Amino acid sequence: MLEIRNLHASVEGKEILKGVDLSIGDGEVHALMGPNGSGKSTLCHVLVGNPQFTVTEGSITFNGKDLLAMPADVRACEGLFMSFQTPVEIPGVSMVNFLRAAVNAKRQYRGQTPIGAADFLKLMKEKRKVVALDAALTRRSVNEGFSGGEKKRNEIFQMAMLEPLLAILDETDSGLDVDALRIVAEGFNKIRKPETSAIVITHYQRMLDYLRPDTVHVLMDGRIVKTGPTELGFRIEREGFDWIKEELHDA
Repeated sequence: MLEIRNLHASVEGKEILKGVDLSIGDGEVHALMGPNGSGKSTLCHVLVGNPQFTVTEGSITFNGKDLLAMPADVRACEGLFMSFQTPVEIPGVSMVNFLRAAVNAKRQYRGQTPIGAADFLKLMKEKRKVVALDAALTRRSVNEGFSGGEKKRNEIFQMAMLEPLLAILDETDSGLDVDALRIVAEGFNKIRKPETSAIVITHYQRMLDYLRPDTVHVLMDGRIVKTGPTELGFRIEREGFDWIKEELHDA
């Protein structure tokens, strides 16, 4: 599904990614861990086409297509979705109008007819149950007045509505209590399909417990320096990253 080769990227002239290589197959969940400032969020923003980040070298192929040649809206229509670490509020834009516009934009891109109002509301009712999102919240402006946990649930709700092929979860577990984390993680597991892949950025074993990623990668100083099974993530939470730095120093 996703092939990243020798990816270099910078922001405001400072190089952040320094040669990232990553391959993700259909239906695979990959966890991305690393110290703060190592480039994890930068990689996510590059994938979805944030114009603040400049790719200076390398390639990204998504389902056989050149991802870097696509504007951000086309990437979304092709099946990318990003759940932000700090979801923003959009005052004056109702959740219903926001999501209906997004769903119909994707349908139009695929040559499908727009979804009608009644069918859309039925779909919203079905999908919000996935993450136990209060119906009252869907009648507000996007994220306006939502608690931190409600914003994260809303991100997974949006994902359920859009059914992406590749979901990118950028520290979705940040700031969540145990119950909210469980609801968000289980919500993602419920909407996963056999072809749904994911990149999950996390610092915590509990997120790995819920999602059970196929592979864990460690990103340091703009490069993936270690890859392993889920147990790698568990060891990192127990021992931190110093042992990996020592391995790199001794190599």
